[in-house]
Amino acid sequence: MLQVDQALEDERLLEIIQEAWNRLCRKSKTRGRPGTPAEVILRLLLLKHIRDWSFEELEREVRANLVYRQFTRIGGTKVPDHKSISRFSRQWGPDVVEQLHQRVVAIAQHKKLIRGRKLRVDTTVVETNIHYPTDSSLLGDGVRVLTRVMKRVAKVAGQAGAVLRERSRSVKRRILEIARASRDVSDKGRQKRAAAYGKLLEITGRVVSPAQRFSGRDRQPCQTRSAQDPAEGQAAVG
Repeated sequence: MLQVDQALEDERLLEIIQEAWNRLCRKSKTRGRPGTPAEVILRLLLLKHIRDWSFEELEREVRANLVYRQFTRIGGTKVPDHKSISRFSRQWGPDVVEQLHQRVVAIAQHKKLIRGRKLRVDTTVVETNIHYPTDSSLLGDGVRVLTRVMKRVAKVAGQAGAVLRERSRSVKRRILEIARASRDVSDKGRQKRAAAYGKLLEITGRVVSPAQRFSGRDRQPCQTRSAQDPAEGQAAVG
C-alpha cells in the first residue's frame, strides 16, 4: 500500500479526474455544497479494486479503519456513502478510465517496473439468459435443434427427402414430467423420474434416426453425380 500511495501522488492522475468533473459539472466550483475531492474519489475506487469489495463493503471498511482513512485522504471527515461512490465511477465513463490506465502504465514505465508493451486486463462476466443445463433440458435442446434443421431441409427438398415427424410437444411433456418427479425424493418419485427419462430417451432416438437419414439423403445424390462417368451420362440422355 505504501508503493501505491506514492504512485498516486502523481499530479496528472488528479488532473484527469478534475478535468472530467469540470466537464460533467461546469458550475460545481461556484454553486452547491463542496464536493468530494478528486484525490479521495481516485483512492476510494482504487482501494475497492485492490480489496475486491462491493461499494457497501468499501464504505463500511473505510469508515471503521484509520489506515484506510489515511490512505484515501479522508481523515476525520465523513466517508461518502456507497451510492455516491458508485455514481462517481459511472459518471467518469470509459474515456476517463482509459486515460487513467495510460497514465498508470506511463508511471510504471518511468519507474522501470514494466516495459508497457502489452496490458492484460480482467473483463467483467455478465450473466446470460440461459437455463440450468440438466440432462433432460440438454436432450430437449438437441431435439429442438435437430427438428429445426430437418424442417429447413424438408422445405428445400420437398417430398424427395425423408419424412419428418414433429415430436417437440412429446419431448416437452416428458421434460415437465421429469421436473415434477424430481421434487419427490421418495422411491415412488425416483421410479416416475426413471420412467420419464426412459420415454424421453426413446423419443430422442426417434428424432436422431430420421436426422441421420436426412443427412444420408443429402450426401448420396452428390456422391452419385460426382462418381458418374460423363460418357454414361451422355448415353443415358441419348
